[in-house]
Amino acid sequence: MTTPKSNPSQQNSQLSPEQYARLKAEAVAPYRGLRQFIYIGFGASGVIGAVVFFAQLLAGRNVASALPNLALQVGVVALMVGLFRWEQKASRRPSGPK
Repeated sequence: MTTPKSNPSQQNSQLSPEQYARLKAEAVAPYRGLRQFIYIGFGASGVIGAVVFFAQLLAGRNVASALPNLALQVGVVALMVGLFRWEQKASRRPSGPK
């Protein structure tokens, strides 16, 4: 049984180097996986909405309201792609010693 005042080097030796690296990466950027999942979900929603509004434009129904909605959905998709790429770039960036 370890006490709260135990030596941190002893605790590190109990973890494999892979586990330690994964925990350290999570401490640097918490919830990165959750954010990426949200970006993918919202991006997929935007694609579905864009397809629906594009179909309405092709059919000629409610062109006055479908065009701004299509532009909004395309903007959502572009934003989610940008945020996802930014997140990927940040995860590949080496973190300096602290």
